[in-house]
Amino acid sequence: MLWLLFVVNAAGTVYGYIWYGKQIEYTMNHNPLWQVVFVPDSPTASLFFTIALLFLLFPKKGTPSAAYIGVRSIIEALAVLTSFKYGIWAVTMIAAGGAQGDPIVWQHYMLVVSHLGMAVEGLLFVRFMIFGRTAAIIALMWMLLNDMLDYSAGIFPWLPSELDDDLDAIRNFTIGLSIITLLVTNLTLKFRKV
Repeated sequence: MLWLLFVVNAAGTVYGYIWYGKQIEYTMNHNPLWQVVFVPDSPTASLFFTIALLFLLFPKKGTPSAAYIGVRSIIEALAVLTSFKYGIWAVTMIAAGGAQGDPIVWQHYMLVVSHLGMAVEGLLFVRFMIFGRTAAIIALMWMLLNDMLDYSAGIFPWLPSELDDDLDAIRNFTIGLSIITLLVTNLTLKFRKV
């Protein structure tokens, strides 16, 4: 099961970076180069989750070092929080665009299923991960930094033109979703196996 999830998440990560290819290229040509890291939100979330699955597939033998625990905790927190947030965010944006007249095509349905899967897997696997509230706060800080850059530098995921006049509401929703994600994650931490 873990290997299947690993393959699916790794393939989704590659597909996601390809999906964002034109926006990544545009950002590299029009923004400071360092901002490109904050462009592909969902593929980066699935990358974190893919790495987190490696920790589960290859458990550390013996007593892990503090550095190992710290790095693993932050990656796992980023995996869970960003998977949940961007899973919900993408589905919401597709639905909002469709409600305002953006034609829904087969790719939208594929994205809805895959992004709902991201949100669900994050919550299902949180119980097997070692991160605590400190790492979750670090992940929240990453998401809020991403939110700030998205809407101040204009590097948010490209949206259908039908949503252009809703950008302020989308920004507020995105920031609120970051905070809701932390709250939901904190509620699920008590169900962890470890």
